[in-house]
Amino acid sequence: MAALWARREAAADEALIRSLYTEHGKALLAYTTRLTGDRAAAEDVVQETLVRAWRRPDALLNGRGSVRGWLLTVARNIVTDRYRAKAARPCEVAESPHTPPVQFDHADSVVDSVVVLDALARLSPEHRDVLTEIYFRGRSVNEAARNLGVPAGTVKSRSYHALRALRQTFTGGRLAVREVAG
Repeated sequence: MAALWARREAAADEALIRSLYTEHGKALLAYTTRLTGDRAAAEDVVQETLVRAWRRPDALLNGRGSVRGWLLTVARNIVTDRYRAKAARPCEVAESPHTPPVQFDHADSVVDSVVVLDALARLSPEHRDVLTEIYFRGRSVNEAARNLGVPAGTVKSRSYHALRALRQTFTGGRLAVREVAG
């Protein structure tokens, strides 16, 4: 008995949606095409409107207003929701044969950073501290000397030897680094 009742309800639902589309489909499509400016998007909105009508048949039969008015309001709300959702997302990049390829790939800089950090890890702590102060923190020799608690001459000497050790690491073949044309 339950299966018979379910089939009967499904047939009634299908008849309701068919009659809604027959009676209001052209008006809905014209209205949503005007709102969206795109026929395919308008067809999607009409379909979503009819799905919502199918889910809430009681809203159509409550007698408080016209069915067409309810359908047009639902369609307008769907268009508004889609517009707001699209505005909240970052812009999509259209792919076309005329679009130039991406000019900058950050993968190379990431690899370079990893290689440099690995090379710095191989230095003595004194040499690494001097290079960190001067090159990463942008301090002068005197400022680095003050922060490290050593004379300025020692900072100069350590930076010279640290850079020489780094150069040897890169050119000596202990790290696989590609040559960058400068």
